[in-house]
Amino acid sequence: MQSLPTAIVVNSKNRQTALEFASFFPNFVRAYVSDDVMGAEVSGAYKNVIAIASGVCEGLGLGKNAAASLISRGLVEMARFGKSYGAKEESFIGLSGAGDLFLTASSTMSRNYRVGLGLAEGKSQEEILEDLGEVAEGIGTAYALHVIATEQDIYLPIATEVYKMLEGKSPQDTLKDLLTR
Repeated sequence: MQSLPTAIVVNSKNRQTALEFASFFPNFVRAYVSDDVMGAEVSGAYKNVIAIASGVCEGLGLGKNAAASLISRGLVEMARFGKSYGAKEESFIGLSGAGDLFLTASSTMSRNYRVGLGLAEGKSQEEILEDLGEVAEGIGTAYALHVIATEQDIYLPIATEVYKMLEGKSPQDTLKDLLTR
């Protein structure tokens, strides 16, 4: 809305359709195209779970090194999950993955990041959602990832711990478990 420069990815299995949609953006938006719809979908959902964890990290005052470690490991976890569904690895290191993750996991404008801040304050999921007054997609995604990880035996330590915090586990116990796993 402020016409500030940004970049996006238009994903479609049909390259011509992606190029056509990419041409609709104004000149301050750099639009890339990709055929990795799965990579974009997984990234778009998973980054919200990592943003919750990042909000907890900030809320506990763990510092920038901890946040960078968490986001980096979250990216690895997100890519591992996506690759198990056939997504391309380059999607996770590009705008759809790392770009969106870095923004969402470091901004108080992110609803999911604010969920993490609430968890760090010891608030329940219900209290957080009442305060937020909006949908935080990372909550439902954390529950879905927990089910998938359990059923398919996929190693998702950060997503699993976010799920457990949403179910009432203390952030301090989560931190201890992630550091000593």
